[in-house]
Amino acid sequence: MDLCLVATELFEWGRHGGIGMATRTIGAALVDRGLDVSVVVPRGAGQAPVEELDGMTVYGFPLWRYPLTGSIYRRVDADIYHSEGLSWGNVLAMNSVPERRHIVTFQNPRTKEEWGALYRFYPMRRRLFNALYWDQLMEAVRRMDAVYCQSRGMIPKAKELYNIAEDPGFLPNPVDVPAMIPRKSGEPTVCFLGRFDGKKRPELFLELAERFPGVRFVAMGRSNDGSLDRALRRKYGGSTNVEMPGFISGERKNQVLEEAWILVNTSVSEGFPVSFLEAAAHGCAILSPHDPECFASRFGYYVEDGDLDAGLRFLLDSGRWKLKDEEGYAYVSEFHEKGRVVDMHLAVYEGLLGS
Repeated sequence: MDLCLVATELFEWGRHGGIGMATRTIGAALVDRGLDVSVVVPRGAGQAPVEELDGMTVYGFPLWRYPLTGSIYRRVDADIYHSEGLSWGNVLAMNSVPERRHIVTFQNPRTKEEWGALYRFYPMRRRLFNALYWDQLMEAVRRMDAVYCQSRGMIPKAKELYNIAEDPGFLPNPVDVPAMIPRKSGEPTVCFLGRFDGKKRPELFLELAERFPGVRFVAMGRSNDGSLDRALRRKYGGSTNVEMPGFISGERKNQVLEEAWILVNTSVSEGFPVSFLEAAAHGCAILSPHDPECFASRFGYYVEDGDLDAGLRFLLDSGRWKLKDEEGYAYVSEFHEKGRVVDMHLAVYEGLLGS
């Protein structure tokens, strides 16, 4: 079975988003199961036109070549073309190899109104792209062989947004889950995991540190805007209870999550972020102004009124975070453990090819 992942990012070469992490994790795990996996993705910093990553063959292209990438999908000649999130690549892949199977897993479906509220955080090309290609993307969804959502809560929204006749299926994002909850730091520790960009609002996390001097704050990430990144580090990096290690992955990231008591999310908008799953898998409670799948309210504290301070105090008081982290760990182990999720992907692919 040959699989092509139609991607917008891959958590490498300077691009570090949750969708890229999900795509890379799924692709690498499927390679381990014996699939021949290719990825077609816009090229990042220092990325060659063809790379090998985690056993996958990665075809990169500059953004200006997006309309000309049909030849890459024909070159890959996969049995199935699968994307984590709807993109122009889906349209191009379907038009280039229409006889193959095409599927999409919605990560964060947004209405035009929701996009409008977020445009201030994106370059103008995002607004132009949506204006020009919205109808084509809607049509592409209806031409798909199968559509899925990465969370059950998104299913009604995606069905209505894209005018799909039947409910999309459920195909969750995978994470590595330790065999048991790691032993936590004896020092109260909270962490942030994400880009230091406008819509993520990392300054809210860093300002919390000023009001909780007895708590250790670890901000994992950096900004794609070098001047903004430097400004944040100048302003907050000198605090004795703040650590800003930049983008870290693998064992270094796992070590922070193993030590941390709580993951703090401060974004303007979220779907169902991979960072929630990674944190819960390592026994962290969740503090967030967003509550997809009731994840924050069940496994941490849902900040409905914007008062992060109250939420952090609540979780730290009497060790409430510990009960929440145990419940979150159990949930992620049951529904998002990588082996189980990869089994689901293989069953979907085999069903498509069998049909």
